[in-house]
Amino acid sequence: MQQTILAISGKPGLYKLVSRGKMNLIVESLDASHKRMPAFATDRVTSLSDIAMYTYEEDVPLMKVLAALRDKEEGKKASVNYKKASGAELQEYFGSFLPDFDRERVHTSDIKKLLQWYDILVEAGITDFEDPETEAAENTEEK
Repeated sequence: MQQTILAISGKPGLYKLVSRGKMNLIVESLDASHKRMPAFATDRVTSLSDIAMYTYEEDVPLMKVLAALRDKEEGKKASVNYKKASGAELQEYFGSFLPDFDRERVHTSDIKKLLQWYDILVEAGITDFEDPETEAAENTEEK
């Protein structure tokens, strides 16, 4: 799942990889329209699994941040309105589930985008953010 959810620079929202063409990717928006379109090599396409958030220790993969947010919100949409909340409110909210995030390198716009993406994923019914292989490896290490 993680490899097939994409963000495209300059285009709002998130997209699901549907198919690969010779010179492009065919993507489908995760919003209610489910509109399909091509994404070309000139578009900056990034898989959500390749994104990480800055912390004071080490960078945390976006999927772990989304999982922490899902656990905080119990699988529902974010309880804060990212469009109307102030920067201080957003940082306080973000700190409630990722307390050691780097407050100088994680900007308010990054938190807004994360909350927007989280809401899109929850509306699309995607709440399983953990990688099954990584989870299995962590469970084996714990035993």
